[in-house]
Amino acid sequence: LAVLCLSVLLVVVDNTIVNVALPTISRDLHASTSALQWVVDGYTVSFAGLLLLGGNLGDRLGRRRFLQLGLVLFGVFSVGAALSRNTGELITARALMGLAAALVYPATLAILNNVFTVARERAIAIGVWSAISGLAVAIGPVAGGALLRDFSWSSVFYVSVPVAVIAVIAGRLLLPESRDPDAGRFDPLGAVLSAAGIALLTWSIIEAPQHGWGSAATVGGIAGSLAILSAFAWWQARRPDPMLDVRLFRNPRFSAASAAIGLAFFGLFGFIFMITQYFQVVRGYNPLGAGIATLPFAFVTAGFSPVAMLLMRRFGTKLVVAAGMAMMSAGFVVAATTATDSPYWGKVIIAMALMAAGLGLTTGPATEAIMGALPRGKAGAGSAVNDTTREVGGTLGVAIVGSVLNSAYGSHVMSSLTALGAPAATGHLAGQSVVAGMTVAAHFPASLRDAAQAAVQTAFMTGLHRGSLVAAGTALAAALVALVFVPARAAASEDLVLVRTEAADSIPSMTRADA
Repeated sequence: LAVLCLSVLLVVVDNTIVNVALPTISRDLHASTSALQWVVDGYTVSFAGLLLLGGNLGDRLGRRRFLQLGLVLFGVFSVGAALSRNTGELITARALMGLAAALVYPATLAILNNVFTVARERAIAIGVWSAISGLAVAIGPVAGGALLRDFSWSSVFYVSVPVAVIAVIAGRLLLPESRDPDAGRFDPLGAVLSAAGIALLTWSIIEAPQHGWGSAATVGGIAGSLAILSAFAWWQARRPDPMLDVRLFRNPRFSAASAAIGLAFFGLFGFIFMITQYFQVVRGYNPLGAGIATLPFAFVTAGFSPVAMLLMRRFGTKLVVAAGMAMMSAGFVVAATTATDSPYWGKVIIAMALMAAGLGLTTGPATEAIMGALPRGKAGAGSAVNDTTREVGGTLGVAIVGSVLNSAYGSHVMSSLTALGAPAATGHLAGQSVVAGMTVAAHFPASLRDAAQAAVQTAFMTGLHRGSLVAAGTALAAALVALVFVPARAAASEDLVLVRTEAADSIPSMTRADA
């Protein structure tokens, strides 16, 4: 369990460690807000798009083997990211790191599901796994901030290498190998369709503020992605051995839990994208200070994740997941009321504590519901669905919440700066990112400089408020979905089917009918 959690820590930390370095990357590489989003989403788009393939290959050829391969590749591509000389190289390296992470992440939960076969032990192990996943989300900004205090932004990528080496060596010594005895044939078309659909959807949303939400590029891209994903679902339903058995989504325990996880990470990743810039650019914290400011998030999430599994056994999955999503929604609403000078030990910490507690209550029980609905032979597929919903949700969170932030900030800062006498070109330049806005404001005449900087900060807060309200709405919708569709507990008949299927998987000499 420790080895699996270390592997999870590595790939999840990389989701957020780069966020605290975004202002530094923006200055050093002259990156726009859209480019910064792709530095984040280049990793998550690749990660999310290839998770189903990674889980399928692990089930087919060996989960430990692909976990270790992914860790080695992750270390190599991290060095490539650290050596990048422009945003194009950095985004490419981040995409390759996402490819490697797609081999690692589903294997960890699949191996865990095969090692801990007793339901109570599995629930506890998943609680620990979820706690580490949540902890890693908040450790990233702290680790990044500590490194940026003394080193360049490249250090946030170099640090992955020794962790990957330790995880490879420990995994070789301690992890058992496992695979699906009935994996069936490989599905290259399914792999291409799933990756292409997710990538096109995310690209369309990220670029929407540039092209316009009603433009042919945006509408056509979203429509095309939905068509590709529909074709993927149709193709999977026709295959006797699909990468993803879409019939699983008929099970409310599986589908509603997947939706809850996706929407939880939608809000979480979108908020982290905003709050790291808020701490550094609006509040003036250095990178380490910004990272430390998010640390309570880690402690609260880690504390609530194991507790959530105990509450689930007492009150059922439905109530715990719904309560968690409602708490996250309340946290986003509080964030939408903050100001540039709101005290940290006030609304800011209250908002983060509510979000973190809600995340801790949601992820463990929802993950257990997903994994508990599947036979152990299909653990890689179940893990891939769980992980894909996290990554797709997180990717779309950065894309949509970031786009809402970008749209609101750009329009407000341009009108505010032009009202102070700046030419339209200057206002447009300031609208590229809040870092660019503060740079433009610093070049105003001394008599107007404070007013220009306040205008940039106010415009950013307008975007943060609107982005937080979008996140609050999605979290509240997830709470309602959980209340309506998530069963309180697994049906007894479902558990019996699971036992019978596992028995059939584990006794090769018997036919499924005999079992």
